[in-house]
This record gives sequence, structure tokens and C-alpha cells, in this order.
Amino acid sequence: MRKDWDDYFIDIAFQVAERSTCPRRRVGAVIVKDKRIKGTGYNGSPSGLPHCIDEGCLMVGDHCVRTIHAEINALLECMPDERRGATIYVTDRPCAECTKCIINCGISRVVFAREYPVEHDWFALAPWVEVLFLPRDD
Repeated sequence: MRKDWDDYFIDIAFQVAERSTCPRRRVGAVIVKDKRIKGTGYNGSPSGLPHCIDEGCLMVGDHCVRTIHAEINALLECMPDERRGATIYVTDRPCAECTKCIINCGISRVVFAREYPVEHDWFALAPWVEVLFLPRDD
């Protein structure tokens, strides 16, 4: 049976996550518009800086702050017109900071496969953004 588009692109997000350089959480993101991939991202250190897999995680509280999140890296790969009205596929529910950036960039649909605890659901304040939980065990 042929996969639908959501399953197809979330599978690609999981493939992208394999490039992650933070062992704490391997996250991948894919931005799609008109069934075409516009950008991908995974959590990793800024260009030219040491990665968690090389230097260890840089922890503040319960979070590694050495990496840029997958969603932000994917958003940075796209031109503004490619982001507006697009869908972002993410292996994990975006954190609060990524959610605010996704909303601000004009993404209209978010599809994620694994829950991630958030203190506040910023998507609830942006009803124009469709959010779909597509559970996976990966």
C-alpha cells in the first residue's frame, strides 16, 4: 500500500534525525510546501563549534544548550516565502521557543510523531496553525 504524504514526510524527518549530534534527543524536521521539501534540520551545534558527540552535552538545568534545535535549523534553510503556508514535519513536539518561531515564520501546519512535555501550548494561541499528532514508536 502506498504511504500518504504525511507518513512519507514524517519518515523523512526520522531519517534527518539520524544526523543529530546530541545523544540526549535525536530530532529531525522537514519543511514542505506544495509536496516539495524546502528545508531540513536536525539538532546540532552551530557551524564550526564542537558537537555534543565530541565534547559532551552542555547542560543548563535539564536541557542541553550546546545545540540548535532541528526546527530552527530547518527554518533557517528556507526563504521566507518558502516558509509561509508550509507544513513542518518534526519527529518530536516542538518546544515552546521553537513553537513561537514556527508561528512567527508563517508555517500553517505542524505534524509531529512523539510527544514532548511543554509547559504552555503556544499553538493553542494560534488557531490558524493546524497541529497533527501522528504517533510513531521510532
